[in-house]
Amino acid sequence: MSATEVTSSRISYESFAIKPPEHPTYDLKGIIKLALEEDAGDRGDVTCLATIPFDMEVEAYFLAKEDGIIAGIALAEMIFHEVDPSLKVEWSKNDGDFVHKGLQFGRVHGRAHNIVVAERVVLNFMQRMSGTATLTKAMANAAYPAYMLETRKTAPGLRLVDKWAVLIGGGRNHRMGLFDMVMIKDNHISAAGGVADALKAVDLYLEQNNLQMEVEVETRTLEEVEEVLHYSSQTKTSLTRIMLDNMVVPLPNGDVDISMLKEAVQLINGRYETEWFVDSFCESTRHLPQN
Repeated sequence: MSATEVTSSRISYESFAIKPPEHPTYDLKGIIKLALEEDAGDRGDVTCLATIPFDMEVEAYFLAKEDGIIAGIALAEMIFHEVDPSLKVEWSKNDGDFVHKGLQFGRVHGRAHNIVVAERVVLNFMQRMSGTATLTKAMANAAYPAYMLETRKTAPGLRLVDKWAVLIGGGRNHRMGLFDMVMIKDNHISAAGGVADALKAVDLYLEQNNLQMEVEVETRTLEEVEEVLHYSSQTKTSLTRIMLDNMVVPLPNGDVDISMLKEAVQLINGRYETEWFVDSFCESTRHLPQN
């Protein structure tokens, strides 16, 4: 089956099993070209040029080396198309499917030289994306009914690819960048003079610039949670989510103390989404039920 349709000027995502997240300036086709150019340099594949007849055709197969979630199939087909549109690529699995070790899940047929040129770039993306998707799936399953969000701590230049892999693994996307969501963190709070002042400044900015977007505020103490709730009870606000930062405290025996987190959730009482930090890769958020 065909995973994607690529034109000379733009990419159509309509046939993707799982579409990449949206970004107003990200050039996915440009990233593919950059990856290929990085590998080819100014001479191309000198080993292939020396050893493989120009018109030789072969068929190559994709084989899963471990159990996991496969990711990067749509991107792989885009890469093959960029190298040689005449290559014929077929898949028996879609992005997001589980594969067992040893499963042959795809094949590509065409000129050997071009398959080899595309192969390493394809595998580099697929291995990275599949690893991310597999880990995300495990964490998302463990966190249910909460859901997993990633962060902006992605490889430079690969943000859309990394966040796409999280979607494929069953996670959800947090903000794509600095432009699509207001996220008030400790440095903003300090500069504004307090958490309520920071929220007030954000509400004023959005109103003055006729902007509508999600607003999240980071809280580090129960007092800050109470301050946020007091402000929102007195003022019309764009606030949509409250982050409960560092409110899960590790204990020496390896357990965790969640008493502060639980109290904060009870204070919020379902009025806003809540989010709490898990580690440097993912964060978890959900509408929390009251028990």
